[in-house]
Amino acid sequence: MLRIRLWLFSAIAIAILSTAVLLLSYNNLTQSSARAQDGINDSPKPNIVGGHTPGYNILETSGDVLDPISLNVTIQDAVVDPMKYLREFNYGKVSELPNGAKLREFTLIASDDKVKEISPGVFYNVWMFNGTVPGPTIRATEGDLVRINFINNGSKSHTIHTHGIHEAEMDGVFETVAAGGRFRYEFSAERFGVFPYHCHMQPLEEHITHGLYGVYIVDPKTPRPPADEMVMVMNGYDTDFDTENNFYTVNGIPYYYMHHPIQIENGQLVRVYLVNMLEFDPINNFHLHANLYQLYRSGTSLVPHEYTDMVTMSQGERGILEFKYKFPGQYMFHAHKTEFAEKGWMGLFLVKETISSSGAAQVYNSTATTNNTSATAYTPGQLLTQKRGGDI
Repeated sequence: MLRIRLWLFSAIAIAILSTAVLLLSYNNLTQSSARAQDGINDSPKPNIVGGHTPGYNILETSGDVLDPISLNVTIQDAVVDPMKYLREFNYGKVSELPNGAKLREFTLIASDDKVKEISPGVFYNVWMFNGTVPGPTIRATEGDLVRINFINNGSKSHTIHTHGIHEAEMDGVFETVAAGGRFRYEFSAERFGVFPYHCHMQPLEEHITHGLYGVYIVDPKTPRPPADEMVMVMNGYDTDFDTENNFYTVNGIPYYYMHHPIQIENGQLVRVYLVNMLEFDPINNFHLHANLYQLYRSGTSLVPHEYTDMVTMSQGERGILEFKYKFPGQYMFHAHKTEFAEKGWMGLFLVKETISSSGAAQVYNSTATTNNTSATAYTPGQLLTQKRGGDI
């Protein structure tokens, strides 16, 4: 009798197990069929891969995704020169309007077909404004008229959405600019502060994570005190398209400022325009070692909101950080989230008593550039279909 019961239990267990295996196989087959109908192919494809969105093909990442912290970073075809970007401000082509106000004219050119080195030996399909990630830092003074001549040299539709106050038709959401098209954005620079700009085409995550963003600074009419000014954009790269970042950076290249410390002068006021454009992670932060900074959230007030050594930001949040060092030496700054820091978001300030002219921390406007592209008159907001790549 016991043997019969054992036999029955074994038969039932085998039947249940077999049924489970059959159901699992059927489920996998059904999912594979559904994925095939959706145009998703699980087999690897050279050169072209699916991005984060089905049907949005992306050039494949190449190279080993390694921790380059021990390497001497000398990137030839890099996505950006982080040291140049740090203190470079584009004030546009400046002219005076009949009412006495200043017109600042900028040209921003989008591309989405470039493969650049984002870390030693790692080449990634970046989408860029004016050939870099992040795009250029454009700068005006409160009350100026800002004119952005946008050229879409990419293969996909793009726009420019600038945070801040402006008319609805200048918002860069519904004014789709197709490949080869052009658009003129025009608005008054108000209110003063620090703002991101970025492409706002759907799927938004593709356009941001690949690099179509930059910084827009509006200075108050009464200038802030002179300082060594710099821009830091926090971002990341998901190089295998699993919606988890493989690298984290400030100003485009992981670990760069660890190998190339930012020189500042002891006792000199430092002003950092900090913007978080990190995709896929809900927050990012900035921690400064051995010091505290005055934090002006969004930069829209001349009175600091906080005196701290760390600020946490969601995507699109930004602020102005002001501080001085009392003692010379080497000081770290980084994301106070271990994963971010260990995957590239860390750097060093080298505080010196005096700085030679060759490596000087220049006061107030470290590198001022102007956009001298001539402009053909046409109505703000007018969508153009001129030949791709020409001057506006």
